Amino acid sequence: MDRTFQVDLRGVVDLLSHHLYGSPRVFVRELLQNAVDAITARRAVEPDAPAVVRFEPPALTGDGTLRVHDSGIGLTEAQVHELLATIGRSSKRDELGFARHEFLGQFGIGLLSCFLVADEIRVTTRCGDDRTVLWTGYADGRYAVELAAPDAGRAEPGTTVTLVPRRDTDRWFSVPTVTELARLFGSLLPVDVRVGDVPTTAGPPPWALTGSSAARRQALIGYAQETLGFVPFDVVPLSVPEAGLTGAAFVLPVPVNPAARAGHRVYLKRMLLTEAADGLLPDWAFFAQCVVDASELRPTASREALYEDSLLEATREALGDQLRGWLVRLAGSDPNRLAEFLRVHHLGVKALALHDDEMLRLVDEWWPMETNTGQLTLAEFRQRHGLVRYAASVDEFRQLAAVAAAQDLPVVNAGYTYDAELVERLPALDRDVLIERLEPSDLTTRFDTLDPAAELALRPFVTAAQRSLDRLGCEVVVRAYDPASLPALYLVSRSAAFQDQLEATREKADELWAGVLDAFAASGPPERPQLVLNHRNPLVRRVTTLGDPALVGLAVEALYGQALLLGHHPIRPADAALLNSSFLGLLGRAVSGQE
Repeated sequence: MDRTFQVDLRGVVDLLSHHLYGSPRVFVRELLQNAVDAITARRAVEPDAPAVVRFEPPALTGDGTLRVHDSGIGLTEAQVHELLATIGRSSKRDELGFARHEFLGQFGIGLLSCFLVADEIRVTTRCGDDRTVLWTGYADGRYAVELAAPDAGRAEPGTTVTLVPRRDTDRWFSVPTVTELARLFGSLLPVDVRVGDVPTTAGPPPWALTGSSAARRQALIGYAQETLGFVPFDVVPLSVPEAGLTGAAFVLPVPVNPAARAGHRVYLKRMLLTEAADGLLPDWAFFAQCVVDASELRPTASREALYEDSLLEATREALGDQLRGWLVRLAGSDPNRLAEFLRVHHLGVKALALHDDEMLRLVDEWWPMETNTGQLTLAEFRQRHGLVRYAASVDEFRQLAAVAAAQDLPVVNAGYTYDAELVERLPALDRDVLIERLEPSDLTTRFDTLDPAAELALRPFVTAAQRSLDRLGCEVVVRAYDPASLPALYLVSRSAAFQDQLEATREKADELWAGVLDAFAASGPPERPQLVLNHRNPLVRRVTTLGDPALVGLAVEALYGQALLLGHHPIRPADAALLNSSFLGLLGRAVSGQE
């Protein structure tokens, strides 16, 4: 025999309060939603019907209850049974006409949210010339329906919902709280919403105002300042007709963390859905905060977020295109303003430029990058120097920029976020663009070799110097280069750096993983880092004339340590020990004598 599921209403309410709704405050929104839907239904047949929703908190009713009156269409006795006493039967809601497109509610569970703050709900409703129906629902699942006497009940069509507060929910029923929530959720509604005699609606949204664009812009700036708490850098109008979306994007006036997404304020049919919607804009557009109203986007069951579907995805792309178009127009009409924007929000623009050619052109032309010949845009750098030679990390640029400049090698610092990827994308804009990553070998080929007689005379010194650095895997070379004030330069090729990292990892790995890493080891003798001593430096020339091999070793070790520090290279334990021993050794030589 078939049996019917039994529903524990207290359990359902607990589920709603802890897992569906974020806060009990939604009861005001749900009451507003039902009232506005009822008014919309009545105006469909009576266009001139009044559109009023009035809240009366306990302080105004005087009997400890909260009442909400609306001038809507009201319910018949049959509709009361179907809509107020049935949870989740959306098909019956459709049949009765309360789930059509123009209505706010779609899930049929809104009144249930009132049990988050009330133990008893009373509904007094009248439809047309029918008698007034009285419905009373209790948090334990019971309900009762009766007809008012012919000479009693409501005089006009509409509904009054009365909530009997629970003992622990008094704060939700105070006049300031109800007023604040009514204004929060319903300030843009096209009906007259009041708490007592105090109006809480503010008319149409500022982006829907008619008049000059300048006046509308000022209204939007004022709205952002009052509602969002900041004066925007700029305002971008938004419109996505297929989503029934209108609104504005407010460009933030200060830098923000790209990982901290801005919460967007979303209204559905002018009822506030959420103040912190995520996923409305593409990830790269973290520099903008939106306020929008939509009629076609779907809310989640809690009506506190947007439902992720193909329409939301298409809307996100359309809004991204509109922000992108604003940037392109700004570049063409006000370059100084664009430069100011880029100084604040360059990360977002560069993130977009990784996959958008138009934005890449904008970055190429307008974003100044650090080079060893001064601040230049990539377009200016190409115009002056042709080949775009770049360092892929900030440390690499710091190590080599000054020496490269002395060898007439212009270099771009592409070590900041996204910069290297953007430089590597430049040929996608123009096949004639030449790019090249800076290698230490680019410098050594520019260094001057010594004449054969000088090299022969330096051979004993080089042998002693090499002996002192062999244990560190470093090759000692003597060359002549500018600037002469630099005594030594430590150069590591990418292949040598990879081998160093591989060796360090092998030392920490267990036997199994060490065997796996062996497969990545380069075949043949590994390429070693070089300590390139500058023969043009007076100190280096004096060191090369030392006759004491031990003193030569200490001096070369000290130069090696200084080259590591100046080049911002990582210091290994062996390097730290060498720095310490060379310093103490040279100090001991300098102050030698009897104690």
